[in-house]
This record gives sequence, structure tokens and C-alpha cells, in this order.
Amino acid sequence: MKDISHKIKSLRVALAQARLNCSPELIRKIKDGEVPKGDPLPVAKVAAVQAAKNTSLIIPYCHPIPVDFVGVEYTLGNDFIEINVTVKAIYKTGVEMEALTAASVAALTIYDMLKVFDESMEIVSVKLMEKHGGKSDWKVEAAKKIKAAVIVVSDSVAAGKKQDVSGKLIVERLESEGLTVSQYKVVPDDEPEIEATLKDFADRGHYDLVFTTGGTGLGPRDRTPEVMQRLMDLEIPGIAETARNYGQERMPMAMLSRARAGVRGKTLIINLPGASKAVRETMDALMPSVLHTIPILHGGGHEHKQDQKHEHKHEHKH
Repeated sequence: MKDISHKIKSLRVALAQARLNCSPELIRKIKDGEVPKGDPLPVAKVAAVQAAKNTSLIIPYCHPIPVDFVGVEYTLGNDFIEINVTVKAIYKTGVEMEALTAASVAALTIYDMLKVFDESMEIVSVKLMEKHGGKSDWKVEAAKKIKAAVIVVSDSVAAGKKQDVSGKLIVERLESEGLTVSQYKVVPDDEPEIEATLKDFADRGHYDLVFTTGGTGLGPRDRTPEVMQRLMDLEIPGIAETARNYGQERMPMAMLSRARAGVRGKTLIINLPGASKAVRETMDALMPSVLHTIPILHGGGHEHKQDQKHEHKHEHKH
């Protein structure tokens, strides 16, 4: 079973379609209510809902998912029945298997109730028509154009007593998202030097995105948030709140982080803790959706791929 504990919850939607070919006479019997067992369509709808909710009991590697919605629509053609199933959930993984399973079970239920009338009846296809949700919807197409920098705030690393791990993790993650990190600098836990470096990157370097790591705790030399307070033109509290909330679910001490995030000019500055585990978790929490801040700062809109998806009506049609 795949480990999804590092993922964030988001709205997941999938649409699956099953098609069952049959005789025109069978379609007539359904429409005229001549099926002895009753109308197969509402029965198949209930079966689809049950199947979607219990997919993990049928498909071994599927995660149990708290399904929020199952919609079933039918199209009755001259010699076919088309079943469209939409499944929604706010969770860490997609719901395409739930939609496919539900569509399959709906088709099988109809087949079971009607097989006595039509030996040529055949389930000819079950396919995924659409899925969205998760981090793939938040990929930034212009990520390569984002100018990024990383600042490591640490007395011990600056003095050469300790090797940096956290800063390099940030660089690796940004590069994996398609960004180019053109500046990487280590500074001690010294307020004037932290401030001077951030001003240089924002005011003269005109970086789009700057990550700092270190100096966000309760130690006597942890002063990065105080520097941020003086430098920010606009604070974005939701970024730090999201990171702390994500971390709190995995390690109770995350609540002690004083990391901040904000904008100076058109530069987004985000503080990360100094511990490598906390850095990984924070990047998992924020990437890649936080990158949409950059085009917004440059006058772009808030739209993303999910906003452009067609909203399906979830009516039981037959």
C-alpha cells in the first residue's frame, strides 16, 4: 500500500463511464416498466453508491476514502445504456478507482437484472473520462521563469562547524518543481546580516521567491521572524498557518515554530524551520500551490486548472 501520509487533503473528483450494449426491445421494456424485478436504474444507482464507498474492500491497494459525493447519470440510447458516475472526496489521494468501480458495479447490476431478456447484452467498456484534484492541478506552467533563492540562517553552519542539510533540501525540492535556484547563501543568526541579505535579494536582486531556513524557534539567537516583521510590506499569515497545521498533525512541537511569510516589493519570502524533517514537511505542505503567489504578485489572476473544469449536474436520469 502506497504511503500517502505526507500528502495534503484536497478536493478530488473523478468521472467514469460504463457502456452496456443491448437490444432495442430491452430498452423499450425498461422505459415501459416491464421488468419483473423492477426498474433496474435506481437499483444500479444504489449499487454504484455502495461500490464507491467500499472500493478499498474490493481493490487491495486502494486506500479507504471518506467519499463525500456519488452521482449517477444514465443515457438510454436505441441499443445501449450509458452510465456516468461522478465521485468526490476531500482527501489525500484520488477517487478514480472509486468512480470506475462504481460504474462497473452499476453496469453489472443492470446486466444481472436484465440478462434473462437479452442473451446478446454486453458490457463493452468501462473507462475514466476525467479526474482532477491534488497537486497536479496546482502545477505552475511558468515555474522555470521564477527566480528563486535560499538563505540558510545558522551560526554553526556559517562558522563551518556543521554541514547544511536543510538549505540543500529546499534547493532540491524547488528544482524538482521546475524552478531554478540562482542564489544560495549561508548567514549567521545575526539580525543585521539576515536583514541585509533579504533586502539585497528583494530590492536589488528582484528575486520572485526567497526561502529562509533556521532562526524561527524560541532560542535566544532565533530572530528571523523579528527581521521579517520589519521587512514585510504585506504579511501572508495563511502560508505559515498551513505549514504549522500540517506539521502539527505529524509532530506536536510544530506549534512552537514562529515562522512567517510575506511580501517585500514583489518578492515572496517564506521562513522555514531549521530542522531537516520540518523542512521536508513544510515543503510538502506548501508546494506547488504556493507558487501561484508569484504570478498574482505580477498582476495575474487566481485561476487554476480546476477552476476551468466543467461542473457536471448530478441528476438521476432515466
